[in-house]
Amino acid sequence: MIDRTTASERLLQRLVWLMPNVFFVLAGRSRLQWADPALHGQLDWTGPTAWPGLSATRSVPAPRTDTPTGRQHLIGDLSAEDCETHLAQRLTIEGRPLIDADIRAAVTRRSHGLPLHLDLAVSRFLEIRRTGRTPVPADFDCSFPALLARTLSDLTPEERHLLRCVSLLDAWDLELATRAAGLTQQAPARRLTERPLIAENPYALWPYHLHRAIRTAVREDTHSEDRWTPADWHQAATRALAALGEQWTTATTPGPSRLLLVACLRQGLRLARDHNLADLGWLTDAAYAYTDDSVWEPLTLPADTNGAPDTPADALAELLTAITRRQHEHRQRTVERLTEVLDSGLLSTEVIELALYYRAKAYKDLDQGAAARAGMRQVADADGRLAPKARRGLANLARLAGDFPTALAAVPTLGWKGRHHRVLGDILWSHADTAAAIAAFEAGRTEAEQHGAAGERAMMQVRLALAVSFADPDRADDELALAHQLLEGLDQRSNTLLAQVVGLIKDAGTGDVATRAQSLRTDIEAAGLPFLHRFVELALAFHHVVRGEDQDQAAAIGRLRALTATGDFAYFTDIAHYMAGLPLPEPSTTRWTRSEVDVRSAWLGLVRARQEHLLAGN
Repeated sequence: MIDRTTASERLLQRLVWLMPNVFFVLAGRSRLQWADPALHGQLDWTGPTAWPGLSATRSVPAPRTDTPTGRQHLIGDLSAEDCETHLAQRLTIEGRPLIDADIRAAVTRRSHGLPLHLDLAVSRFLEIRRTGRTPVPADFDCSFPALLARTLSDLTPEERHLLRCVSLLDAWDLELATRAAGLTQQAPARRLTERPLIAENPYALWPYHLHRAIRTAVREDTHSEDRWTPADWHQAATRALAALGEQWTTATTPGPSRLLLVACLRQGLRLARDHNLADLGWLTDAAYAYTDDSVWEPLTLPADTNGAPDTPADALAELLTAITRRQHEHRQRTVERLTEVLDSGLLSTEVIELALYYRAKAYKDLDQGAAARAGMRQVADADGRLAPKARRGLANLARLAGDFPTALAAVPTLGWKGRHHRVLGDILWSHADTAAAIAAFEAGRTEAEQHGAAGERAMMQVRLALAVSFADPDRADDELALAHQLLEGLDQRSNTLLAQVVGLIKDAGTGDVATRAQSLRTDIEAAGLPFLHRFVELALAFHHVVRGEDQDQAAAIGRLRALTATGDFAYFTDIAHYMAGLPLPEPSTTRWTRSEVDVRSAWLGLVRARQEHLLAGN
């Protein structure tokens, strides 16, 4: 940057102005500002009329074309391939690269494509060789003081303070940066965004972010005269966390958007964990909001290298990570992670029930009914935020045990928070009352739409498709297609697998149902969701009885009996007998809400209706 208190820039500008037929290349860390009317009086020729090819403000970049669109260009970062080429050709001996490939890879990874970092790394390489030692990759796993010194040299003290504050954030806007820095005006933040070290994505939630190499250098600074103390960093992190919480809680939309919630959680959890922040107030509320709709966007927190959680922020981050990762890990691993967090004793009273509830859900998925009931009862008795969901969990566990009257009696007490329509629909389709079940699931889907709950809407649609698949395979095609559409991007693994079971039921009596079932069993086993094996076997029982394959039907019933030996889902075995018109081998423990005769007749009616449908199709 040229000091305008001297004649240097005035002389340079006069040369450029008086020689329009000469091609000048001016390079620097800042943009050339001659087109800025604010410089009038400081230089001889200023403003957009004198310099139409220079832009005083940054705008959305135009698409790249072969035709130049201006005379001022920000030279961007180098790609990894370009970094490799530059380092390989920068120093050579007898035509071979002097810098080894592993060192080139380490420098490239650390530079994030910043050309200055590459040049400083080359200088360091030569310095090490001059000492007689052979450089190794570990020598370059560092930032360079010169990189930060050159970056800070052009900044005012206010901008230097702001730069360090935004280095705590992955991305930010003017308001977030200003509040994180504890400033009252946005002007310093605006000036900082005009620097090339700040990248902009105008379509992002927060448009600005600091170059990663410079961000690392700022955070690792131990040489600058005005470097921050640990207390300074802690104070800035506290301000940044509060600013994130304020953005989420005061969002002007009718209820903060899901995108903003997840973005604030990602940055907030990392700040709280990395800086051991004690005030987790808004993060607790955000954690409940995140889990409420079962969408499960990845929070993508960096791995904690310290092992087991040792601070409340650590524990909260691990809790949410475990809840999110259960969509991609075996449920036993989920139980282990949640148990470890609970045993740490670091969770606040408000958050403990979150861990207990999702551990109970994992126990249910693992067929550990007693542990699931104990966990749900503990949460329900605490009468906290998750009590309605825990009461729904207890109603579902009663249904799984075959106690339908108890489950039905709980429905009026659940309401929207307890997802009453979902509980009712699951009871009704189990009785082969598909028309009433469809109505319940449709009501639940409508209610979810009214509450803007995308995750619940998808779950309702999967269950609606399940009820329809037994009674109307033609309509089930459309309902299942919509279910897959609604599930897209939600990361609901169990419902995605259940939707595949629905596909088997829809196609029962035709095609390669048995082959698809075998493949589905493998996926279910890998997911650690053994309860879904019962649904697969029920689908196969329906398939075989429709086709009149008595031996295969008997085998499916045998597998169901083995899968339901613990008592949960034992009514599936009863249903398989009802479908085939077979007597039960022993008295059933299932308590239906209607007579057993009615339930048997209803299931047998669905089998006959499917057989007639297939005959009509032929």
